[in-house]
Amino acid sequence: MTTIATGVRVRRLILARHGESEANRAAAEADAAGAERIAVPARDADVELSATGRQQAQALGHHLADAGSGPTPTAVWVSPYVRARQTTAIALRTAGLDLVPRVDERLRDRELGILDALTARGVRVRYPGEADRRQYLGKFYYRPPGGESWADVALRVRSLLADVETASDPDGNDGGTVLVVCHDAVVSLIRYVCERIEERALLEDARTDPMPNAAVTVLERIETEPGWRAVVVNDVSHLDRHDAAVTRHSGESDDTTP
Repeated sequence: MTTIATGVRVRRLILARHGESEANRAAAEADAAGAERIAVPARDADVELSATGRQQAQALGHHLADAGSGPTPTAVWVSPYVRARQTTAIALRTAGLDLVPRVDERLRDRELGILDALTARGVRVRYPGEADRRQYLGKFYYRPPGGESWADVALRVRSLLADVETASDPDGNDGGTVLVVCHDAVVSLIRYVCERIEERALLEDARTDPMPNAAVTVLERIETEPGWRAVVVNDVSHLDRHDAAVTRHSGESDDTTP
Protein backbone atom coordinates (compact mmCIF):
# COMPACT_ATOMS: atom_id res chain seq x y z
CA MET A 1 0.00 0.00 0.00
CA THR A 2 3.02 2.25 -0.23
CA THR A 3 2.84 2.55 -4.03
CA ILE A 4 0.10 3.64 -6.36
CA ALA A 5 -0.85 1.10 -9.00
CA THR A 6 -3.01 1.63 -12.06
CA GLY A 7 -6.64 1.03 -11.23
CA VAL A 8 -6.22 1.22 -7.45
CA ARG A 9 -9.67 1.15 -5.90
CA VAL A 10 -9.28 2.48 -2.37
CA ARG A 11 -8.92 6.24 -2.08
CA ARG A 12 -10.09 6.83 1.48
CA LEU A 13 -9.69 4.99 4.78
CA ILE A 14 -11.95 5.77 7.72
CA LEU A 15 -10.22 4.38 10.81
CA ALA A 16 -12.33 4.08 13.95
CA ARG A 17 -11.35 2.83 17.38
CA HIS A 18 -13.93 0.67 19.15
CA GLY A 19 -16.17 2.16 21.83
CA GLU A 20 -15.35 1.95 25.52
CA SER A 21 -15.13 -1.67 26.67
CA GLU A 22 -15.73 -3.27 30.04
CA ALA A 23 -11.99 -3.96 30.20
CA ASN A 24 -11.24 -0.27 29.61
CA ARG A 25 -13.37 0.55 32.63
CA ALA A 26 -11.79 -2.21 34.71
CA ALA A 27 -8.28 -0.98 33.84
CA ALA A 28 -9.14 2.58 34.90
CA GLU A 29 -10.52 1.29 38.19
CA ALA A 30 -7.42 -0.85 38.81
CA ASP A 31 -5.10 2.08 38.11
CA ALA A 32 -7.09 4.35 40.43
CA ALA A 33 -6.92 1.74 43.19
CA GLY A 34 -3.19 1.14 42.75
CA ALA A 35 -3.86 -2.51 41.96
CA GLU A 36 -1.43 -4.80 40.17
CA ARG A 37 -4.01 -6.79 38.21
CA ILE A 38 -7.01 -5.72 36.14
CA ALA A 39 -10.28 -7.52 36.82
CA VAL A 40 -10.87 -8.28 33.14
CA PRO A 41 -14.35 -9.81 32.73
CA ALA A 42 -13.35 -12.21 29.92
CA ARG A 43 -10.44 -13.13 27.70
CA ASP A 44 -9.34 -10.12 25.69
CA ALA A 45 -11.02 -11.27 22.47
CA ASP A 46 -14.40 -11.65 24.22
CA VAL A 47 -14.60 -8.39 26.19
CA GLU A 48 -17.82 -6.51 25.38
CA LEU A 49 -18.67 -2.84 25.13
CA SER A 50 -19.78 -0.93 28.20
CA ALA A 51 -23.06 1.00 28.14
CA THR A 52 -21.01 4.10 27.33
CA GLY A 53 -19.28 2.22 24.53
CA ARG A 54 -22.60 1.32 22.95
CA GLN A 55 -23.65 4.97 23.01
CA GLN A 56 -20.35 5.91 21.39
CA ALA A 57 -20.95 3.30 18.66
CA GLN A 58 -24.36 4.83 17.96
CA ALA A 59 -22.75 8.26 17.67
CA LEU A 60 -20.24 6.79 15.22
CA GLY A 61 -23.15 5.46 13.17
CA HIS A 62 -24.79 8.90 13.06
CA HIS A 63 -21.46 10.29 11.89
CA LEU A 64 -21.24 7.74 9.06
CA ALA A 65 -24.78 8.61 7.98
CA ASP A 66 -24.05 12.35 7.93
CA ALA A 67 -23.57 13.47 4.33
CA GLY A 68 -21.30 16.23 5.54
CA SER A 69 -18.80 13.79 7.02
CA GLY A 70 -17.63 12.63 3.58
CA PRO A 71 -18.18 9.68 1.23
CA THR A 72 -20.15 6.71 2.53
CA PRO A 73 -18.10 3.56 3.10
CA THR A 74 -18.30 0.96 0.34
CA ALA A 75 -16.64 -1.76 2.43
CA VAL A 76 -15.98 -2.50 6.09
CA TRP A 77 -13.11 -4.41 7.70
CA VAL A 78 -13.15 -5.18 11.42
CA SER A 79 -11.09 -6.78 14.17
CA PRO A 80 -12.45 -10.15 15.32
CA TYR A 81 -12.53 -8.96 18.94
CA VAL A 82 -16.06 -8.62 20.30
CA ARG A 83 -15.76 -4.96 21.29
CA ALA A 84 -14.81 -4.01 17.73
CA ARG A 85 -17.49 -6.20 16.14
CA GLN A 86 -20.15 -4.76 18.46
CA THR A 87 -19.03 -1.22 17.63
CA THR A 88 -19.27 -2.01 13.94
CA ALA A 89 -22.68 -3.67 14.14
CA ILE A 90 -24.22 -0.82 16.15
CA ALA A 91 -22.67 1.86 13.92
CA LEU A 92 -23.80 0.24 10.66
CA ARG A 93 -27.31 -0.35 11.99
CA THR A 94 -27.57 3.24 13.21
CA ALA A 95 -26.26 4.56 9.90
CA GLY A 96 -28.63 2.36 7.89
CA LEU A 97 -25.72 0.91 5.91
CA ASP A 98 -26.33 -2.54 4.43
CA LEU A 99 -22.70 -3.69 4.44
CA VAL A 100 -21.31 -7.04 5.55
CA PRO A 101 -18.13 -6.47 7.59
CA ARG A 102 -15.09 -8.51 6.69
CA VAL A 103 -13.59 -9.85 9.92
CA ASP A 104 -9.81 -10.19 9.82
CA GLU A 105 -7.56 -11.40 12.65
CA ARG A 106 -4.74 -9.13 11.46
CA LEU A 107 -6.76 -6.23 12.91
CA ARG A 108 -6.80 -7.75 16.41
CA ASP A 109 -5.39 -5.78 19.33
CA ARG A 110 -1.72 -6.02 20.21
CA GLU A 111 -1.04 -9.14 22.28
CA LEU A 112 0.65 -8.52 25.64
CA GLY A 113 1.70 -12.08 26.51
CA ILE A 114 2.65 -12.58 30.16
CA LEU A 115 1.86 -8.93 30.90
CA ASP A 116 -1.79 -9.29 29.89
CA ALA A 117 -4.25 -7.97 32.53
CA LEU A 118 -1.47 -6.28 34.53
CA THR A 119 -1.44 -2.59 35.29
CA ALA A 120 1.76 -0.61 34.75
CA ARG A 121 2.34 -0.95 38.51
CA GLY A 122 1.78 -4.70 38.26
CA VAL A 123 4.41 -4.97 35.53
CA ARG A 124 6.98 -3.08 37.61
CA VAL A 125 6.27 -5.14 40.74
CA ARG A 126 5.96 -8.61 39.19
CA TYR A 127 8.33 -8.33 36.23
CA PRO A 128 10.88 -5.61 37.04
CA GLY A 129 13.29 -7.05 34.48
CA GLU A 130 10.68 -6.69 31.76
CA ALA A 131 9.92 -3.13 32.85
CA ASP A 132 13.64 -2.33 32.55
CA ARG A 133 13.91 -4.07 29.18
CA ARG A 134 10.95 -2.11 27.87
CA GLN A 135 12.49 1.15 29.05
CA TYR A 136 15.72 0.26 27.25
CA LEU A 137 14.24 -0.97 23.96
CA GLY A 138 11.41 1.55 23.76
CA LYS A 139 7.74 1.09 23.10
CA PHE A 140 8.04 0.35 19.38
CA TYR A 141 10.44 -2.61 19.56
CA TYR A 142 9.74 -4.07 23.00
CA ARG A 143 8.08 -7.50 22.75
CA PRO A 144 6.77 -8.95 26.04
CA PRO A 145 7.30 -12.70 26.40
CA GLY A 146 4.48 -14.41 24.51
CA GLY A 147 3.30 -11.10 23.09
CA GLU A 148 3.94 -8.60 20.29
CA SER A 149 5.86 -5.41 19.77
CA TRP A 150 4.43 -2.49 17.82
CA ALA A 151 6.80 -3.54 15.01
CA ASP A 152 5.16 -6.98 14.98
CA VAL A 153 1.73 -5.40 14.61
CA ALA A 154 3.03 -3.17 11.82
CA LEU A 155 4.05 -6.30 9.90
CA ARG A 156 0.54 -7.76 9.95
CA VAL A 157 -0.91 -4.33 9.14
CA ARG A 158 1.21 -4.20 5.96
CA SER A 159 -0.15 -7.58 4.91
CA LEU A 160 -3.73 -6.56 5.63
CA LEU A 161 -3.53 -3.28 3.72
CA ALA A 162 -2.36 -5.07 0.59
CA ASP A 163 -5.53 -7.19 0.73
CA VAL A 164 -7.77 -4.21 1.48
CA GLU A 165 -6.59 -2.66 -1.79
CA THR A 166 -7.75 -5.57 -3.92
CA ALA A 167 -10.72 -7.00 -2.04
CA SER A 168 -12.70 -4.12 -0.59
CA ASP A 169 -14.90 -3.24 -3.54
CA PRO A 170 -16.45 -6.37 -5.09
CA ASP A 171 -18.00 -4.25 -7.87
CA GLY A 172 -14.61 -3.03 -8.99
CA ASN A 173 -15.41 0.64 -8.44
CA ASP A 174 -12.52 3.07 -8.31
CA GLY A 175 -12.28 5.60 -5.50
CA GLY A 176 -13.71 3.34 -2.78
CA THR A 177 -13.99 4.39 0.85
CA VAL A 178 -13.18 1.68 3.40
CA LEU A 179 -14.21 1.76 7.05
CA VAL A 180 -11.80 -0.05 9.40
CA VAL A 181 -12.87 -0.62 13.02
CA CYS A 182 -10.15 -1.86 15.33
CA HIS A 183 -7.93 -0.79 18.27
CA ASP A 184 -5.86 2.27 19.17
CA ALA A 185 -2.40 0.76 18.55
CA VAL A 186 -3.59 -0.75 15.26
CA VAL A 187 -5.00 2.57 14.04
CA SER A 188 -1.70 4.26 14.94
CA LEU A 189 0.25 1.62 13.03
CA ILE A 190 -1.97 1.89 9.97
CA ARG A 191 -1.03 5.57 9.95
CA TYR A 192 2.63 4.62 10.47
CA VAL A 193 2.57 2.39 7.38
CA CYS A 194 0.40 4.56 5.12
CA GLU A 195 1.93 7.93 5.99
CA ARG A 196 5.48 6.64 6.47
CA ILE A 197 5.70 8.21 9.91
CA GLU A 198 9.02 7.93 11.76
CA GLU A 199 9.13 5.93 14.99
CA ARG A 200 9.88 8.92 17.20
CA ALA A 201 7.06 11.02 15.73
CA LEU A 202 4.62 8.09 15.97
CA LEU A 203 5.29 7.49 19.65
CA GLU A 204 5.32 11.19 20.52
CA ASP A 205 1.92 11.56 18.87
CA ALA A 206 0.58 8.56 20.83
CA ARG A 207 1.93 10.09 24.06
CA THR A 208 0.66 13.64 23.56
CA ASP A 209 -2.64 12.87 21.78
CA PRO A 210 -3.98 9.56 23.16
CA MET A 211 -6.76 8.12 21.06
CA PRO A 212 -10.25 8.33 22.61
CA ASN A 213 -12.74 5.51 22.25
CA ALA A 214 -14.76 5.70 18.99
CA ALA A 215 -12.40 8.37 17.65
CA VAL A 216 -12.27 8.71 13.86
CA THR A 217 -9.16 9.21 11.74
CA VAL A 218 -9.45 9.66 7.98
CA LEU A 219 -6.65 8.99 5.49
CA GLU A 220 -6.80 10.04 1.85
CA ARG A 221 -4.52 8.92 -0.94
CA ILE A 222 -2.16 11.54 -2.32
CA GLU A 223 -2.78 11.65 -6.06
CA THR A 224 0.56 13.16 -7.09
CA GLU A 225 2.87 10.74 -5.24
CA PRO A 226 2.88 7.38 -3.49
CA GLY A 227 1.41 7.51 -0.03
CA TRP A 228 -1.42 8.83 2.11
CA ARG A 229 -2.14 11.83 4.30
CA ALA A 230 -4.31 12.22 7.37
CA VAL A 231 -7.09 14.76 6.86
CA VAL A 232 -8.79 13.99 10.20
CA VAL A 233 -7.07 12.66 13.32
CA ASN A 234 -8.73 11.40 16.50
CA ASP A 235 -11.96 13.27 15.83
CA VAL A 236 -14.63 12.89 18.53
CA SER A 237 -16.93 15.75 17.53
CA HIS A 238 -19.63 13.19 16.68
CA LEU A 239 -19.65 12.07 20.33
CA ASP A 240 -20.33 15.62 21.49
CA ARG A 241 -23.03 16.11 18.86
CA HIS A 242 -24.89 12.98 19.94
CA ASP A 243 -24.46 13.28 23.72
CA ALA A 244 -22.01 10.38 24.08
CA ALA A 245 -19.22 10.65 26.62
CA VAL A 246 -15.63 11.09 25.47
CA THR A 247 -13.46 8.47 27.17
CA ARG A 248 -9.70 8.04 26.95
CA HIS A 249 -8.42 4.61 27.92
CA SER A 250 -5.02 3.45 26.77
CA GLY A 251 -4.84 -0.05 25.32
CA GLU A 252 -1.19 -0.20 26.41
CA SER A 253 -1.39 -1.55 29.96
CA ASP A 254 2.27 -2.62 29.79
CA ASP A 255 3.38 1.01 29.44
CA THR A 256 5.72 1.52 32.39
CA THR A 257 6.80 5.04 31.48
CA PRO A 258 5.83 7.83 33.92
